[in-house]
Parts: sequence; structure tokens; C-alpha cells
Amino acid sequence: MGTENFGLISIIMAAYNAENTVGFAVESVLNQTYKNLELIIVNDCSKDNTESIVQSYTTKDNRIKLISNEKNLGVSLTRLEALKNCSGEWIAILDSDDAWMPDKLEKQIELQQSKNASLIFTGVKYIDSKGNSLDWELKVPESIGYRKLLKQNLIANPSALVRKELYSDYYAVGDDMHEDFAVWLGILKSGIDAFAVTEPLTTVRISPDSKSGNKFKSAIMNWKTYRYMGLNVIESAYYMIWYSVNGIMKYKNLK
Repeated sequence: MGTENFGLISIIMAAYNAENTVGFAVESVLNQTYKNLELIIVNDCSKDNTESIVQSYTTKDNRIKLISNEKNLGVSLTRLEALKNCSGEWIAILDSDDAWMPDKLEKQIELQQSKNASLIFTGVKYIDSKGNSLDWELKVPESIGYRKLLKQNLIANPSALVRKELYSDYYAVGDDMHEDFAVWLGILKSGIDAFAVTEPLTTVRISPDSKSGNKFKSAIMNWKTYRYMGLNVIESAYYMIWYSVNGIMKYKNLK
């Protein structure tokens, strides 16, 4: 089966005060070689020009849909609003300051068809807050299961392509933890393995103000994610050691 018969992919994007980066993210979607997609952008009460920038894209391409929250909900509830409005059987997530290589979706579809996979992710390259490339890439394995993922979240949220029914079933709400990590853990805990296109087809922006950029805050959120998943204190402490070691190596390379 060719990629042209894969069906509609719904892309979720939460946006808050993203006037300087949202165009960068949207353009990477529009440049995809796979064209059967919709982009659902939810503006979470931005105080800058995010909404007007997104509106300008909706007039150029009817695959882009804008939803505006009536009050600020935070990222996990904002993504949930987007999910409720998705029409595709597959979900991809892209943050408003990240981007994809043009063949990202096409290569994931090809892998899905060869593996009959339900969750597909990619390698990652990084840029700093100003958009400058960093000289390090996140290397990912060809496949990963639940126990290995507990040691380090190698499924970057904007790299994922996942069946909508799975994403909906295991969706996690809670901005005080790594809710995306909780989603992938929930899916893999059910017995499913995730498969990767190991090339760095996803570009992630590292910002000191982001949840992942603040190391201490990120560690606390990771602990809460383990507890959310039902790990006891001893299990959580064990995997926090792995998280800490892997995190030190990662951010040492990203300096």
C-alpha cells in the first residue's frame, strides 16, 4: 500500500505567545511531502500576535483550522481541545516552536506500513532559542518498549505519529508532570512497542524557560509522571536514577 492511501493525519498544535516561532512550525507542516493532513491550532489566550498570524495561514490553506480558548487552559488541556476536533485516524503533535523535515510524515508512514506499527517516532536535532543549530542529535533505537522508555523518554512529543484511538485512550492531563511521557508510557505499558525512523526528522527548540529547559522543574515533573503511572516510591527512585544519568549526558551535549 502506497503512502497516498494512508489516510488523513490530524496534527495538533497548542500555541501560547508564539508570534516569533509559530510561522516556523506551520511552514514545516505545509512543506510536508505527504499532503493529506489537517493542522488544528489552538490558541491558548495568547497576549501577542499569535492568533492573527495563524489566521493569516487559515486564509491561505483550508487544511489549517484555528480554535481559540476562552480562557487560558495550559498545554495539556489545550491539546485536548485540539484532539476533540481532529478528523483523522492518525495524530501527530507539533509544538509551536518546533519543526519537521519535509519528509518526516512520509517516512513514518512507510515504516508504519512495513511494521504495522501503532506508534512511530523519529530521531531529533536541536536548535537554541534563537534558532541556531546545536551540534548534537538525539539518537533513538529502532524500537522501544515500556521498561526501556521508563529509563529515558526517547519519544520526543513532536516526533510522534500515533493512532488516534490509542492517543485518546491514554491521553494524560496535568501540566505539573510530563504529560506526553505519560501518554507514551501508557501506550507501551499495554504491550505495544514503538518504532522509530532513526533519522533526525524533528527539530526541537531548547529554551531556558520551557518545562524541559528548567532541569530542576523537569526532574520533579518526571517523578510525578512515574507516580501517575502507578510506580511505587522504590520503583520511581530507581528509574529517577536512570533519568538523571541520561539527562546529565543529554544536556552536557546540548550546552
